[in-house]
Amino acid sequence: MTTASLALFWHQHQPYYTDDVTGETLMPWVRLHGTKDYIGMALHLKEVPEFRCSINLVPSLLMQILHYTEHGGSDRHLDVSRAPADSLSREDAIYLLDHFFMANTDNMIRPFPRYRQLYGKRGVGTDSAETALSRFSERDIRDLQVWNNLTWFHPLLFHRDSELKDFLEKGQGWSESEKNWLLDKQRDILAEIIPLHAELQQGGQVELTTTPFYHPILPLLWDKHSAREAMPGCPMSEYLEPYHEDAIIQLKRAVEFHEELFGMKPRGMWPSEGSVSQAILPAIAETGIKWIATDEEILAESTGGWVSRDSQGHVRNPEMLFRPWQLEADGHHMGIVFRDHALSDLIGFHYQRGDSVHAAHDLIGKVAGIGRACGQEGRPALVPIILDGENCWEYYADGGVQFLRTLYQECVKSQEINSTTVGDFLEEHPPTDKINRLFAGSWISHNFAIWYGHQEDRDGWDRLHETREFLISRQDDEEIDPEILQKAWEEIYIAEGSDWFWWYGDDHSSALDELFDQLFRRHLRNVYELLGETAPAELSRPITSTVVQLLHTQPSRFLPVKVDGREAFFEWINAGCYTSGSQRGTMTLVTEGLAQKLWFGFDPEFLYLRLDTNGEAAHDFKEVDEVRVHFVEPTGYEVSVTGFETADHLAVSVIHEGKKTVSRKSSAAIGEILEIAIDREKMNLGEKDHVHFFVELLHSSNSLDRAPNEGTIETTVPLKDFENFMWQV
Repeated sequence: MTTASLALFWHQHQPYYTDDVTGETLMPWVRLHGTKDYIGMALHLKEVPEFRCSINLVPSLLMQILHYTEHGGSDRHLDVSRAPADSLSREDAIYLLDHFFMANTDNMIRPFPRYRQLYGKRGVGTDSAETALSRFSERDIRDLQVWNNLTWFHPLLFHRDSELKDFLEKGQGWSESEKNWLLDKQRDILAEIIPLHAELQQGGQVELTTTPFYHPILPLLWDKHSAREAMPGCPMSEYLEPYHEDAIIQLKRAVEFHEELFGMKPRGMWPSEGSVSQAILPAIAETGIKWIATDEEILAESTGGWVSRDSQGHVRNPEMLFRPWQLEADGHHMGIVFRDHALSDLIGFHYQRGDSVHAAHDLIGKVAGIGRACGQEGRPALVPIILDGENCWEYYADGGVQFLRTLYQECVKSQEINSTTVGDFLEEHPPTDKINRLFAGSWISHNFAIWYGHQEDRDGWDRLHETREFLISRQDDEEIDPEILQKAWEEIYIAEGSDWFWWYGDDHSSALDELFDQLFRRHLRNVYELLGETAPAELSRPITSTVVQLLHTQPSRFLPVKVDGREAFFEWINAGCYTSGSQRGTMTLVTEGLAQKLWFGFDPEFLYLRLDTNGEAAHDFKEVDEVRVHFVEPTGYEVSVTGFETADHLAVSVIHEGKKTVSRKSSAAIGEILEIAIDREKMNLGEKDHVHFFVELLHSSNSLDRAPNEGTIETTVPLKDFENFMWQV
């Protein structure tokens, strides 16, 4: 008997990258994610027509897809891709070398020999584009133009298209006509996205939902004071006037645009970033929306902690989490569901590190277990898993193909699980439990810190307010063309989007932070330019002041480590250090991992590693049965540390190309911390050799945690006179 209804809910979104005044699009991510994720996620569902789920399509994303497919739109990256390699300007060539390696190195560059070769020639992280340019031939340039577009094609596209597969297998040496054939194919694939989603909806397999038009944080538009509900001491911006009209317009236009594209109004809505408050509910309900979704921590706060997680991560009163709830405001009624953020993070951050088939079965087992524990006669448990539908798959070795195929196919075979859309479940099982007052917060830490908690955020809100007030002051000027006024208001609505504020402050960072800041201020300057005024000088000055944080520091001296598992400050004071966090700028990891810090360094004989946890490592490692150090360089090597069951004697083995040998000189010990000494000779590590690695914590071959969360530690074996050199520096 079915006891659990799995409600997968994929959120598809990109910031609005186009400057509608100049017609420029500075970033390519709608186009690249379009051929990789938006088409791929739909194709996966078409493979298993019995599987049902919900997909949220943000209007500003859909507009940009149409910009490419119906209006002949381009972007800077596409213009440089199309430019003939033999006549590329120096400026475009520098842009190419700076931007055409922006893909997951492990899964989207290294698996392809020619792309990997070009990556090595570029010297990413060591040489500037100007320095590297002299190493690139015309053929190199053209192959790079192709590869950085080709690697963003979803694997299923090669399965269905033999010409595309042949193109991939050629691997290098493409002509200009072949390159342009691929870029034309890219546009054709983009043109499939919206019709394919409409087809899936019409067949009843997928429920399509929406988000306020340009993805604003509705509670902050409605009342900035809502930020203090979860952050009582939060400083406030200078201007606190509400923008009720703007919030209503963002909502109404989203519903209208969705109906225009897909032929029916959306029943459901994912409020931008899962951001909700009691005050915004009537405005949402008045658009005809029947249900919304947000994170489980909002339920915890809305019920005074009655439904929440304990210190071990176990849900208190789980039967109340895994069901829909009812909201009421000003006579309006709506349903609401709350994402299980632990299960969502498994897909977004953890399952990528293990066997995909096992991961899919693990998720199905967890959902079935929830059903057995919380399902009732005639009312199965509802398990909402909600996350970005585009940003995690590049971290899976195969783009997530095996995981999603297995998950969908096995789910429809299961006797205990029924896949469902949220709207269908609510129609069959209307909510009976009522939330009297919905807590104001988002899906990240049940607050608005990312979009309002930093001075840069608040400066952004103030610049937005000043520009909006200027526009209002000119609203009644009869000499201004109403069409121009509408365009000016459109720039305000775009600037209200959450994405600009996502990159302010120090909680998210990317190589493009300055460009996001530039785009935000450009939209505000456009308001003045459209009305024939000079924008204030303040809008020409960057708001962001955050320096891009390095993934880790580097060792500064040889380490005098005694491997005993005891924390000795001066042994590790000169080590390189990585601190765990969410390095992936586009996504946030809500659940906390086991490994909090990874230290590393050398002496003339050993590579030393140290792992810190929140408590005593010997206690915190009770579920760990192996620590595996994976080396990308030197290639073919791994180091395995086992024996954590007793912790009396840890065994260290070196694995080279699958062959495992005990390393007698290497050692490890666990106590307050975990310390590992790896014999450099056993690894053939000589002076100036590059060392790229990550550390994984395993239980029964399943990945519990990884440091770093994404990417690798990258360092170099020091020279013998390392200490003298560093001392002089």
